[in-house]
Amino acid sequence: MLPEPRSREELVAFLRDLHDEFRARGHEWENNTLDSFLEALAACVDDCPGLYRRSGDPAPPDGDWTFMARALRAATLYE
Repeated sequence: MLPEPRSREELVAFLRDLHDEFRARGHEWENNTLDSFLEALAACVDDCPGLYRRSGDPAPPDGDWTFMARALRAATLYE
């Protein structure tokens, strides 16, 4: 099931849960290095329409791609 955060707080909770999962079982992830994770993230975003089509879920309307890009860039510096 794909996550469906509906607020900033829900997205933060999802990201924290994902981080906890990585700390507990990251060695089991297919993409368990930053290098492979970012490569897979780019591939997933690129294939977003196909991902939704394969899952049978309707694709959401275009999101705020600028927000995500800024958040990912900011995370490279944020303490």
